[in-house]
Amino acid sequence: MYLPSVHAEEHIPTLRQLIRDFPLGVLTTAIPSTTGPFIQSSHIPFLLDIGDESSETEMGTLRGHMARVNPQSKAMIEGVSQKQKQNVNNNGSEAAAPSNDFLTEEVLVLFTSPVQHYVTPKFYTETKPTTGKVVPTWNYAAVQAYGRAKIYFDTRSEETGAFLSQQIADLSQYAETSIMGYTGSSSGAADPANPANPAPWQVSDSPEKYIGLLKKAIIGIEIEIDRLEGKFKMSQEMGAGDRAGVAEGFRGLGTETAAAVAELVKQRGDMKKGSR
Repeated sequence: MYLPSVHAEEHIPTLRQLIRDFPLGVLTTAIPSTTGPFIQSSHIPFLLDIGDESSETEMGTLRGHMARVNPQSKAMIEGVSQKQKQNVNNNGSEAAAPSNDFLTEEVLVLFTSPVQHYVTPKFYTETKPTTGKVVPTWNYAAVQAYGRAKIYFDTRSEETGAFLSQQIADLSQYAETSIMGYTGSSSGAADPANPANPAPWQVSDSPEKYIGLLKKAIIGIEIEIDRLEGKFKMSQEMGAGDRAGVAEGFRGLGTETAAAVAELVKQRGDMKKGSR
């Protein structure tokens, strides 16, 4: 990620929050494969596990799953299998069936905020009228997470079954409550704060055999993050007058996205002045 200092976000809790607010990540791998391209990407919703939420430095672990028939899944399984075969050859021991393991290659997951927008030069009310030396750009916020990925693909393994059961239950619970806002009681009792609020959907609402079949059709991915990079490009490179013009211009568009961009432009401008 290109990170000019004026746009770089190094506050780890802020990066963790963007991931949780917008958990649909783009998993990118670069793995030699006999069945697919070298570089592959897939959109996958991720959970972010943090041991100590008060930590200013902990980057955490990402958990996700994807279809076993996805060519990227096949490449990752092939990568793990080749690694294990190589280890067997090097050690001179008897080959065993491939099992869950870490990929040799680093993986990348990109998370992007939907609060993004084209910026017209017309918003630069300070510079445009005086010099005209302005051009269009795009405001956006994104986080890139790098790390080592363990692939849970061995359907005979209790470890795989346990991981996938926990993963789909936790992801469903998070999405139903934090994204959909369904916080009613599973017993059917009304939420005191919102009597009309329904209970969240749970994996147990589906037939057990059906879920068992679906689990055989997916693989699990667990990424130990060792590097997080964040970028909030929200007109911080402009002077105060132009930033004010950008914020005002977005407010004038009258859309929810534009209003959210305007607020971020103001927040990031205030942070620039305060030098957090």
